[in-house]
Amino acid sequence: MKLARMPDGSPEIFHTIQGEGRSTGLPTVFIRASLCNLHCRWCDTPYTWNWEDTDFEHDLGRKFKRDNEIIDFTPAEIAGIVEAYPCSNYVFTGGEPLIQEKAWVELMRALRETNTGSHFEIETNGTLAPGPAFTELVDQFNVSPKLSNSGIPREKRIVPESLEFLAGTGKADFKFVIGELTDLAELIEIQAAAAIPNERIFLMPRSNSVDELEANQGWVSTLAIEHGFRYSDRLHLRLFGAKRGV
Repeated sequence: MKLARMPDGSPEIFHTIQGEGRSTGLPTVFIRASLCNLHCRWCDTPYTWNWEDTDFEHDLGRKFKRDNEIIDFTPAEIAGIVEAYPCSNYVFTGGEPLIQEKAWVELMRALRETNTGSHFEIETNGTLAPGPAFTELVDQFNVSPKLSNSGIPREKRIVPESLEFLAGTGKADFKFVIGELTDLAELIEIQAAAAIPNERIFLMPRSNSVDELEANQGWVSTLAIEHGFRYSDRLHLRLFGAKRGV
């Protein structure tokens, strides 16, 4: 598997708390995959996709070397690392984890063999529909469809049949990054097309700093209240700042 590489050369696997969505505050082991099929201009993990030989644009204005940012580990090696943590909730994040779907299935099966109480969440952009084995093993899909504020053409970031499939599993929450009031109309259009229930939608303020989070949290939470959606904070940002491995 291609994982994100930390500056010290280790894979980006860390024990912390979930800072977003339904499981906020829950002790969790994160495993961050490298590679993504999208390129959001405000992405907080551009080191998983914004390579020097690409023409993608990002707010940071920085490019990354592939060889410096990717490390290869087998599912068995990853299982050996995460089993050392006193935690049974695992989040597969990225990048876009579903690019490496087959390897995640192997990892989940290995972890369930040693810990039947393992709980698996995946953070995905919703453009790739998982196969039957993956869908059965995963307990929770944290889907984050990208709005036009991402800077990506709609035909690349919104795949209606994939979003509809994920909504139909009954395991999926949908988190929308809200930066402007105009984002709401786009969200509602996507909700209708994919038949997403209100209670499965989380609004999260666009933010890469605590100051930006606090500047936007009031009006975004008000939108959630007015439309019957849920609100998601970014608790890890408040606790640790915009750092890797936390």
